[in-house]
This record gives sequence, C-alpha cells and structure tokens, in this order.
Amino acid sequence: MTRAAVWYGARDVRVVDLELRATGPEEAAIAVAYCGICGSDLHEYADGPHAIPVTEPHPESGATAPIVLGHEFCGTVIDVGSSVSELAPGDRVAVEPHYRCGACPRCEADEYNICRHFGFAGLMGDGGMAERAVVPAYMLHRLPDTVSLVQAAVFEPAAVALHAWRRAGIRPGETVAVVGLGPIGLLVVMLAVRHGAARVIAADLSPARLELARTLGATDLVHADQRAAVSDLIRQAAGGEGADVAFEVVGSEETLRTCLDATRNGGRVMLVGLAGRVSIDAFAMVNKEQSIITSVGYRDVYPELIRLVEEGMDLTAIVTSTIALEDVVHDGFDALLRGGDQIKILVRPSGGNARP
Repeated sequence: MTRAAVWYGARDVRVVDLELRATGPEEAAIAVAYCGICGSDLHEYADGPHAIPVTEPHPESGATAPIVLGHEFCGTVIDVGSSVSELAPGDRVAVEPHYRCGACPRCEADEYNICRHFGFAGLMGDGGMAERAVVPAYMLHRLPDTVSLVQAAVFEPAAVALHAWRRAGIRPGETVAVVGLGPIGLLVVMLAVRHGAARVIAADLSPARLELARTLGATDLVHADQRAAVSDLIRQAAGGEGADVAFEVVGSEETLRTCLDATRNGGRVMLVGLAGRVSIDAFAMVNKEQSIITSVGYRDVYPELIRLVEEGMDLTAIVTSTIALEDVVHDGFDALLRGGDQIKILVRPSGGNARP
C-alpha cells in the first residue's frame, strides 16, 4: 500500500491508501522524497479537469481519473523491472515526468517534449504526490552524491525555465525582462544572472517576490501595481530602447501585450505562460520585426541542471515551505489559492527517503 494525494474532481483531492501496482518490465518504483506543487496541479484542483483525462485514457499511461497528482518529484529507487539495467535499488533519482511514445516523428527527432502523445506523470497518469510511485524507467536521472534530493525536487520547474531560456536564444550581454515572478519566472531570473545578461528586469505585483528576485540577482525591479504602464517602466530600465528578450510567465493577454510593448525593435518575446486565446497587434509586431517564441515542457535539460547544481546554483532559493502529505489540501492547495507569500511548496510524504 502507498499513501497518495488523489484527484477525483475540482476541489476534491483526497489523501488515501492505494495498492502500489506491480513494476512493469521497463519501469521503476521509487520511494518519493519530495514532490512540489505546480501551478498546473493548482489549476486542476481549483477548477479542473484541464489536462487530466476523465473519459478517454491517455495513450501512453492508459490512465483516467482518479489520478495521483504530482509531477515535480524525486526519490530513491526501490525496485526495477526485468528489462531495466541502468538503474538499481538505492539509486537516488530525479524524475523527468514527460511521457513519450518513442516512435512518432517528433520523438525520432529527439523532440520528445512535443511527442504526439505528449503528457506528464501526475497529470495524465499517476504521479509522485505519494509515498511510492511507479514510472517508466526512461524518466529517471541518477543523481551524483553532490546533488541533494531537495535540490532535485525543483528540477522540473527549473527544466521548464532552462528549456525556455534555450529557445529564446539569449546571448551574453543582452537585456532580459521577466514578467511574472512565480517559481518559473524566478528560475528564469537565476538563469539570466548566471548566463551573463547585462540587465535582468523583474516585474510582478508582489513586493515579496520582487525582493526575492533582487536577492537572486535582478538588476531592476518593476512594481506592476504602479500607475505608470509596466511596459514603459521596463523600457526605461532597459535604457529606453526596450528589452532584447521579454519572458511572459503569467499566462494572460495583458502581460503578453506588456512584453511586446516592452521589447525593442527586432526583439523577442518568450511565451511560457498558458494564456489561452489572445488578441495582439500584428501590424505593430511586423513594423517592429518582433518575434514571439513559445516553449512547452523541456527536453534534454536534466544533465545540465545536475551540472549547474554541482557548480553551486541553489534551486531551493524559491522553496517557501515543506509540508506533510496529509496536509496537502489545507497547507498546500488552499494556501496557494489564498495568496500570500508562498511561492514553491514541497510535499514530503511520510514514507519518503530520509537521506537528503
């Protein structure tokens, strides 16, 4: 048996006992050490389903609701399938929770994050908000002794930030604006500082998040509740010309327009937030020769994240609290919906490995 946080419907997540299914030939079972609560999890809890399959099983996982939540997780291998040779019980691992079919054109091109059967363990199949989890072995990355499990617990949102950073094609010395300082926005700030951006302009409504961005190395802070237009303030911070690249990490039409207005002629907007249908001034974009680049998930980034942590990058700077699995609804989902200063909450299942 394993204790798990299971999604049954909107505002209906229950911590229950489940039978841990047998490990398949190409799978591994892990004792979960930590599992982060993602904005996607919060949306599913608040008013889902959005990504969770309810009527039709996901083609890779075969799962429908109810589903064990959690795709930001790590732990220790406790069992491996008969066809798994690269892992062994006792290995500490980070989970890269992308499902992939391995056979579609995008997978064959090593673009598995846009596989035709795209999905995540913890949304489209059972995830890691549980004491134990069983996942395809290809999702697991063995951790060196120099990388702690609490750092690995933040790999998944850091992977989103790093993939977006790569897609943006940023060169050292450019000016980067980050609009929206949730976990991914703050991680983009960290990457911008580490990779030599000339200026890192951070914009948000929350004074606490802005202050954290400052401690992470942001050179300029823009309070989004000021009377002046946020785009004007970003352009001023960028010397009047505008940012070379603006990251939209909120997911709204308003902030996308802000990023376009704040970006120089010939600049790029990196769209990471999930905004739904939006309206933009295409005429102005053409005249300014701007580009909108999109990013979804990540691919081939976990080895670099391991290296960055080994070199001293502290991903846990965005973690604001660690809670027990039994408290995930009140102290996790509901706390995030109430607002306040919470940024990244980690869930530590009671059966998780004691080694950090």
